[in-house]
Amino acid sequence: PAPATPADTASFLPSLDPSQAGKSLQDPGRFNVRLGGHEVLVALTVRRFTCVNTECRRRTFVEQVPGLTRRHARHTVMAAGDLEAVAVALGGRPGSRLAHRLAVSVSRSTLIRMIRRMPDPPPITPTVLGVDDFARRRGHRYATVLLDMHTRRPIEVLPDRTADTLAAWLREHPGVQIICRDRGGSYADGARKGAPDAIQVADRWHLLKNLSDTVEKVIRGHRRCLRTHAEPTSALAALADEPSGAGRRAANTRQRHAAVHALRAEGLSISATARRLDMNVRTARKYAHAATAEALIGPNASSRPSVLAPFHFYLRQRLTDGVHQTADLHAEILARGYQGSLRVLRDWLTINRTRPTAPTAVRVPSARRITAWIMRPGHKLTDDEHADLADARRRCPDLDTVAGLARGFAALVRHQGTGQHLDAWIDRARHAGYPEIRGFAAGLVGDRDAVVAGLAQPWSSGPVEGQVNRIKTIKRQMYGRANLDLLRKRVLTNS
Repeated sequence: PAPATPADTASFLPSLDPSQAGKSLQDPGRFNVRLGGHEVLVALTVRRFTCVNTECRRRTFVEQVPGLTRRHARHTVMAAGDLEAVAVALGGRPGSRLAHRLAVSVSRSTLIRMIRRMPDPPPITPTVLGVDDFARRRGHRYATVLLDMHTRRPIEVLPDRTADTLAAWLREHPGVQIICRDRGGSYADGARKGAPDAIQVADRWHLLKNLSDTVEKVIRGHRRCLRTHAEPTSALAALADEPSGAGRRAANTRQRHAAVHALRAEGLSISATARRLDMNVRTARKYAHAATAEALIGPNASSRPSVLAPFHFYLRQRLTDGVHQTADLHAEILARGYQGSLRVLRDWLTINRTRPTAPTAVRVPSARRITAWIMRPGHKLTDDEHADLADARRRCPDLDTVAGLARGFAALVRHQGTGQHLDAWIDRARHAGYPEIRGFAAGLVGDRDAVVAGLAQPWSSGPVEGQVNRIKTIKRQMYGRANLDLLRKRVLTNS
């Protein structure tokens, strides 16, 4: 309303004579509330006053019942608060269904409007900040969630994951002393620009994850040395001994790696390089980050063992003994634990009944499984896993060296306060002779301060990863159709 004099203001008070304020009417109102799971209709009679001030924009005034009603509301104060909590927790359609079970009729659009009308939490500048990204649309658009690591609650959602956006937020909120982040370069640059005095802490789980991926690449390149072969007696056996770095696929990989690095040397960005070579951006980034082409060359998928492989030796013995009936052999290997189909056995017998027996290759565990054995602490391995890992390390000396390096770095990560030993491990990794390990060590050197802080500080990005999982749940509830502003409201107000 327009500014009023003290006399005008007093004339609206219901305790005065209504004749002083103009006209007073009895105004019945109806409000829906819930009681014991049933809808209850409360009829109220309140006074409506008309304003005699011609300059006032509001013509009538209705008195409110504190704690029960408010202006222009369709629900009581208590019911509105409950609906806001339901809307933030469940969203539109699920919240509407639950509200109907609670005897409150409300549409999904009304609940979404309630979320958008809710005020933002008061701004907070934490001393320890957690930063991580999440996918708004996987592979296309990403956003950033910021956490107060003391309370483990999200304090802001940024629209992207660029360094400039994070730097701008840090400049607007001075006072951050420690920043917990993953190994991403954009967050490191943003933290360096926005809060140069803050300590950056690299997450320990991401350090182990990066090392595990590196070890798996090395093992995939050395799987052939894990197999013990007899002397090759056929062209097929000779072909099996062909090194993994030969063939058309390996040649194409080397050619594309050289082309990507040539364009990067000319100053082109990864996006421009991808457009020039008609290549996906993620593929171009993979080639650009690989120090050598050999790091991208691994064994073909066809080298995976068949489900029948554990029974090859037994089947060859039975063929030598004169047993050639498919049904008989199928029944025998079923009793020994075979879980494949009859067709797999029939195809194998069709080839092996008519040609000389090929040299038997020893079945070895997959590269992922060997990596898990190496990265897992020794006391968590079973006796069989200890024996299998020892056998693999005995047959491949390179694998023994890689396992020693990996377990040495894992010990640094798992025991706090070991940052002073990082330089010695990096020196060992550089002289190990494996391109993948050298690339991992070079990455540690480029991010050394954050890695040392991650080994010394008690902080990690675990709470941030938990909030990212919660955001994924909220996204699934919203079916991906809501804008970032609604997602941000739900993330910040329901924490």
